[in-house]
Amino acid sequence: MCGIVGYLGRRDARLILVDGLRQLEYRGYDSAGICLFDGKKIRTIKAQGCVSKLEEEIHKKGATISATCGIAHTRWATHGKPNRKNAHPHGDCSGKIWVVHNGIIENYQELKKVLIKRGHKFVSETDTEVLPHLIEDQQKNKSCSLEEAVRFALKKVKGTYGLAIVSSDNPNKIVVAKNGSPLLIGVGDNEHIISSDVSAVVAYTKKVVYLKDGEIAVVTPKGFHVTTLTNIPVKKKEDEIDWDIDQARKGEFEHFMIKEIFDQPEAVANSFRGRLIFEEGLVKLGGLEAVEKKLKEIKRVIISACGTAYHAGCIAEYMIEEYAGIPVEVEYASEFRYRKPVIKKDTAFLVISQSGETADTLQAMREAKRKGALPLGVVNTVGSTIARETEAGVYNHTGPEISVAATKTFTAQVSIMTLITLLLGRQREMSLVTGKRIMKELKLIPKKIERILKDAEKIKKIAEKYSKYSNFLFIGRKYNFPIALEGALKLKEISYIHAEGCGAGEMKHGTIAMIDKNFPTFAICPKDSVYEKMISNIEEIKSRGGPVVAITTARNKSLEKLCDDVIYVPKTLEMLTPLLTVIPLQLWAYYIGVMKGNDVDKPRNLAKSVTVE
Repeated sequence: MCGIVGYLGRRDARLILVDGLRQLEYRGYDSAGICLFDGKKIRTIKAQGCVSKLEEEIHKKGATISATCGIAHTRWATHGKPNRKNAHPHGDCSGKIWVVHNGIIENYQELKKVLIKRGHKFVSETDTEVLPHLIEDQQKNKSCSLEEAVRFALKKVKGTYGLAIVSSDNPNKIVVAKNGSPLLIGVGDNEHIISSDVSAVVAYTKKVVYLKDGEIAVVTPKGFHVTTLTNIPVKKKEDEIDWDIDQARKGEFEHFMIKEIFDQPEAVANSFRGRLIFEEGLVKLGGLEAVEKKLKEIKRVIISACGTAYHAGCIAEYMIEEYAGIPVEVEYASEFRYRKPVIKKDTAFLVISQSGETADTLQAMREAKRKGALPLGVVNTVGSTIARETEAGVYNHTGPEISVAATKTFTAQVSIMTLITLLLGRQREMSLVTGKRIMKELKLIPKKIERILKDAEKIKKIAEKYSKYSNFLFIGRKYNFPIALEGALKLKEISYIHAEGCGAGEMKHGTIAMIDKNFPTFAICPKDSVYEKMISNIEEIKSRGGPVVAITTARNKSLEKLCDDVIYVPKTLEMLTPLLTVIPLQLWAYYIGVMKGNDVDKPRNLAKSVTVE
């Protein structure tokens, strides 16, 4: 959601900034813009639509600009329509100060009124535009440096921000600031790259410094220094990015989404690689070692997440309660802190987030932490805000996920939750035999996913048969109820077809009223403890004329007479079936989205990392 890139060095800033924006396209956006500073004059170029549109505008207006400093942005509209006028960067009255911003300025209307009374002229509908005017106002009234003016201005601001600011009065200087929106500085050889995401940096350097909330950095050719909003110096350490640019390329695949679906055998294997002590039926999670004694004492687990990560949490609820005997609640992070949740000190509050920057999830975690819970995280992005602010946690190790719709990070999250279940269970009543059985089967899951992927063309043909329908119902029970929710979400995200997921037992309490010959159902029906119940639900649908596609366990031919189409997955333990049953649903959504001509990697209106509430 929105992307920031800044560059200061010796190379052509235009090329690096545009390349950085391209690397951030997966986050979702509707317009783009760039500021190039040649040391004398700042040139700003904007475009509505994709980065290629911005490149066309640059070619028309700025192809000859020679600049070694600049900032750029991809915008996902919040305040104001997605058009050129509202695209970033935004400038002050003089055209000297320019700002790119991720986040939301909550009191912008109040600030705007004051600034207008002081003679400032606004040209956009955005909340962001108050920032360059505030900075300009501070410099006029206090005759201070750019960084001092930024510091003064931000003390008046309420809300979230990741900022990069340049001024034509300050050649070779970029001021950056963070509060609630991710921002980092890539440290290269006599150059610095500022970004909201490591994807824009990794082609140039693997050394990065992550800013924390309330920090301001001044970047110059000589280096950078970081202070707090109150001007207290802050020492920063460099982190190393643990993946390379090749992992963010499509290779032989047409889209990132299908590549990442096919990445899943490796992604799942990476999630447990080096973490299983098979002989003892134990797991070694380095990120949780510091709190293992606390974990032995917890009496309750609350899992909080959004979207696909929430569904991974729902699966974990079944796992932890069944195998560790600990009560678990799963909460939508977007709702959690608007209740008055009862949290005791014997509660572990575990958040799941691909990016580690999801605003609602981060705020939910902070609220639980404030109330005394043990904050834990499962994230994919090293150095992210959630990774830094939780007391302990586990990384997915899946590499970058570029497609907006989560696929490989979901199966990695479920794999990690399996490991956490093993850890909690073996601390309690889980036997050595049970622990070893789960580990043995988990190690086989990557090969079993590969078997399903070999049937991709068969799944594609079935998807084509159903691609003209306008509605779908997904049903499942127990471990596969969350998979029904996830299957419906994927189809909505990628194909824009109405779909809903439902617990199969709840279907007769309302949803079945929708069923007819034009409303197909996808039934997730492996041979497990609720198989017979699922058969009854399928029969209820068939008796009302509804078409049914089923996922079931290999060699179970009994569904072929009952259902219109059947997709098979290998046999596994009941708790691990979601890692297999989700794969056909991901492929199903992908193929139908492609058949409809949609941009499956960047679905409309969606963003990869939701960094505003």
